[in-house]
Amino acid sequence: MNRLIKFCFIAFLALAFNAHSEQMQGAQYKELGPWQVHYIAFPSTFIQPKIAKAYGLERSGYKGIVNISILKNDADNTPQTAKLTGTARNLLGNKQTLTFKEVKEGDSIYYLAQVDYTNEEILRFEIEIQQSSQFQKLQFQQKFYVD
Repeated sequence: MNRLIKFCFIAFLALAFNAHSEQMQGAQYKELGPWQVHYIAFPSTFIQPKIAKAYGLERSGYKGIVNISILKNDADNTPQTAKLTGTARNLLGNKQTLTFKEVKEGDSIYYLAQVDYTNEEILRFEIEIQQSSQFQKLQFQQKFYVD
């Protein structure tokens, strides 16, 4: 439960950052097939060192965190497990492969990956989500700033 509270705090900080960024996006999700896919990308320096260590994340002014949650698109919004693979590309076409870690805390399930960036760099994310025979693709972009 304590980790869930910490995660909610992290998500709140990330949402607050987005509210002040040039591309205000707030709470972001897309309905893809049978799912609501919630996503956010933010600088790793927004999380406290203890939390970063607990999740095996590197804090750096040049590293971001991508957080994805998949919920069944029904009245209960049941958290879903899935296999996630993806890439991040900058505007020059340089590609980074994303490696997602599944995190389960209580009833919550989310997926975390890290990405490198430079100041004012726009990254375009393409994430493939697979669950049994169901397959969907999430695409979004985020502009990052170096602290």
